[in-house]
Amino acid sequence: MTIHIPVLCAEVIDGIDPQPGDTIVDGTLGGGGHTRELLDLIGPSGKLFGFDRDPYAVEETRRRIPDANATFIVANYSDVPEYLAQYGVELVDSVLLDLGLSSDQLADRERGFSFQSDGALDLRFNPMAGEPAAKLVNRLSERHLADLIYEFGEERFSRRIARKIVKLRHANRIETSSQLAAIVRSCIPKSRTQTIDPATRTFQALRIAVNDELKWLKVAMNRLPDLIRPGGRIVVISFHSLEDRIVKQAMNENSELEVLTRKPVQASEAELAVNPRSRSAKLRVAKRVGG
Repeated sequence: MTIHIPVLCAEVIDGIDPQPGDTIVDGTLGGGGHTRELLDLIGPSGKLFGFDRDPYAVEETRRRIPDANATFIVANYSDVPEYLAQYGVELVDSVLLDLGLSSDQLADRERGFSFQSDGALDLRFNPMAGEPAAKLVNRLSERHLADLIYEFGEERFSRRIARKIVKLRHANRIETSSQLAAIVRSCIPKSRTQTIDPATRTFQALRIAVNDELKWLKVAMNRLPDLIRPGGRIVVISFHSLEDRIVKQAMNENSELEVLTRKPVQASEAELAVNPRSRSAKLRVAKRVGG
């Protein structure tokens, strides 16, 4: 069962403009909310290929959406061209990337995405690949850890946080999300204007690092437009400035793309009221114009 609410759903549909018979790539299945809407609009003559690095997300979507016109694959969205080739697909009508975490991942106490839980400090989208965040936290030098938290989390207290992590891990390894969150919170002065948990930026930084998120986003933004037919769309939802900067630059610098969103589209007050997680979402759309 999914608890995830897809963000900017109406705006995604408007950006993609799906037509009956279209072939669409959903590069980040998450809870499958956008996927279901798109399948309904492309109809029985359409085809959707859904990808996610998280095997649990793919398994759950397969269970909930047993649609003959949908193919769900555990894979990084940067590898979409190779997988489509296996199905004899060279070009698609649209590509959607909804970056970041799903509510289902945040609710999974065993994987440590939520710093409100005692789950293992893992943070990998695919728990079978790569190195968990706990290993990074317990082995990196103070300087390397501070640089990582500053670069990927844009955390101005990164040096203070790294210093305390290194000091405390000598006595006890940091293994859970709640342990790390408590350390980070103790390093950041309280503020009346603070709207997010003080641990948010540090967890973002570690998640980006263990999943190589920015690297693969750059690769995808370079490769995926070549898959789109002239007139087709690429729609990307980002959740922090590091992602949005990459998406904006890639769209602006690609001579075969026409940017359709002068400014990123953001959630309405009505959506914010029912889904607070949409507050940081930014949607950008570009149309393929090259041949």
